[in-house]
Amino acid sequence: MLNVIFTEKAPKAIGPYSQGIKAGGFFFLSGQIPVDPETNEVVENNIIVQTNQVMKNIKAILESEDLSVKNIVKTTIFLSDMNQFSLVNEEYGKHLGEHRPARSTVEISRLPKDVLIEIEVIAALK
Repeated sequence: MLNVIFTEKAPKAIGPYSQGIKAGGFFFLSGQIPVDPETNEVVENNIIVQTNQVMKNIKAILESEDLSVKNIVKTTIFLSDMNQFSLVNEEYGKHLGEHRPARSTVEISRLPKDVLIEIEVIAALK
């Protein structure tokens, strides 16, 4: 059984997809880009600011289902510039504390709304 998840505390989907789907003991979050859910606008064009906004959006979706970053089992990070990897890595790590999920990081040529970063997440349900 699939459960579609939505929270006002994260950006609304900008296409035919949902913020997340719960299925088979897992919570699959769609890729989050650095959009402020209050303004529906992309935040400042700075990798640190954008990484922090993406992580806030991820946390908001997880928290809407009484989960936290400690439930994350796998992330995929998409970057428009791999030269910014060390900055992203540092900010991303601050949000996770000691938790270390599996992760992939790839550079791609372009992201929606020309943002610098997108992160998708798979979390285990309680």
